[in-house]
Amino acid sequence: MAGPEQSQHQQVEEKSEHIDDAELALQGINMLLNNGFKESDELFRKYRTHSPLMSFGASFVSFLNAMMTFEEEKMQTACDDLRTTEKLCESDNTGVIETIRNKIKKSLESQRSGVVVVDRLQRQIIVADCQVYLAVLSFVKQELSSYIKGGWILRKAWKMYNKCHSDISQLQETCVKHSSSHEVDLSSDQANHNAPVEGAVTAEALDRLKGSVSFGYGLFHLCISMVPPHLLKIINLLGFPGNRLQGLSSLMYASESKDMKAPLATLALLWYHTVVLPFFALDGSDTQAGLEEAKAILQRKAVVYPNSSLFMFFKGRVQRLECQINSALASFHDALELASDQREIQHVCLYEIGWCSMIELSFEEAFRSFERLKNESRWSQCYYAYLTGVCQGAAGDLEGAKGVFTGVQKMFKRKNNQIEQFALKRAERLRKISPTRELCILGVIEVLYLWKALPNCSSSKLQLMNQVLQSVDDASYRGLKNLLLGSIHKCHGNNKDAIQSFQLAARDEFGRQNNSYVQPYSCYELGCVLLAQPETVGKGRAFLHQAKEDYAGYDFENRLHVRIHSAMASLKEVVPQ
Repeated sequence: MAGPEQSQHQQVEEKSEHIDDAELALQGINMLLNNGFKESDELFRKYRTHSPLMSFGASFVSFLNAMMTFEEEKMQTACDDLRTTEKLCESDNTGVIETIRNKIKKSLESQRSGVVVVDRLQRQIIVADCQVYLAVLSFVKQELSSYIKGGWILRKAWKMYNKCHSDISQLQETCVKHSSSHEVDLSSDQANHNAPVEGAVTAEALDRLKGSVSFGYGLFHLCISMVPPHLLKIINLLGFPGNRLQGLSSLMYASESKDMKAPLATLALLWYHTVVLPFFALDGSDTQAGLEEAKAILQRKAVVYPNSSLFMFFKGRVQRLECQINSALASFHDALELASDQREIQHVCLYEIGWCSMIELSFEEAFRSFERLKNESRWSQCYYAYLTGVCQGAAGDLEGAKGVFTGVQKMFKRKNNQIEQFALKRAERLRKISPTRELCILGVIEVLYLWKALPNCSSSKLQLMNQVLQSVDDASYRGLKNLLLGSIHKCHGNNKDAIQSFQLAARDEFGRQNNSYVQPYSCYELGCVLLAQPETVGKGRAFLHQAKEDYAGYDFENRLHVRIHSAMASLKEVVPQ
């Protein structure tokens, strides 16, 4: 660790002798975000038996470590830690309350019962958090029984979040009414199962608790709002809501609170604005508002996290989305260096460096990044191998590329993972037909399209891509070629040629077996272009319906359904049906 991190750690150690667990937990998470993953883990584990909050901090770091590595042993350790925290929070609650209720001295009872209100609510929020993380660990197994189990765990967690959010909000309202005394007096008719009679809860404690529950409450709303429409019926049966604006406002509240999850809420907002929003086109095609919000967050937090690899990473994401590729590359390289002891953060930086290199058509640099990921990463090696192969072939090393494509099959591990299925099919096809440099470049352009990175490319790079695609004459790639040409025309603002190319792609039947997603995606793209012109809104809506209703079982179907749903929703706001 560098000097500043050492002094930070020493300060935390000194303060912990007279521990304020809420303050110490927040400092522990801040330490983690300032590249002190190991030190944060040590701190939380040292004090994990001191309070439920510190126990949860230790379990959260364990969970984060498991999700970053996907190693079976670490995932089991995270499950065990989360269950230990859960049991700690569920023990002795009633006994504590009953004991305090039976205290003889009224003044002492009032003072202590307020502490119990906070403690009880805090424990319930932590249990809900543990439930969510256990559900995520269950989902990672990608088995039907795990999905069912995870769904019911989430249902339990949502009920707890909803109840705690409601209770804390009511207590805050009461606190405002009693603002002159700066505390809430809970009379017997106001008491609920969370609070003993005659409690006293400070406004500051309620604000922190509201921040604590708002993280999970907001994430629930935000994530459910992004579920593909055809799965919403199942979600609704489980009783989950999905209000995106509520989710964002709750996360913003959490990010400005003094709770330990405030930094996590900030990261969640950055993730939404720089990864989810542009990728799924959740607000139509305009992501500028989200980027402005992300830049404002980064500016506000720069003092707190001056050398954070994660915040540097998100700075690079903003720069990439604003087509400042050289600046983005500099930020990702800085983040890579700052994350010297955090392998998985290094991997996401390498991934972005590879993408920026592909956007610049710097195939050799992209190849080096993806090859390192292929060799070092313990998940999605199949996908990284495919990217390595197409970049190697695009750089001119066709023999080496074919060798990589041949090895992709051995790396295919997750049969239910669409990305790995896609990578395997593409690699197998290129292996069988002996790849050309043009087909490998087409493969690069295809992944740039699927991951919505073509709009980040400069006009000169798009023109070069156009020239390469024009030279591809393999009939089995005709539909895909036209879909990609249409997307490049769309980026140039050339709607007439874009429509023509999308129409050709939508009509192509010959390549449907090899490129199953091309027709529905072409209909979607046609719909979006036509929606932008008032005189063709009706036609645009018809193509969106066609994309949604006429196709099934193709690659990245859920992804397209989310985009169609967002386009329809934004259309209703502008042109009521």
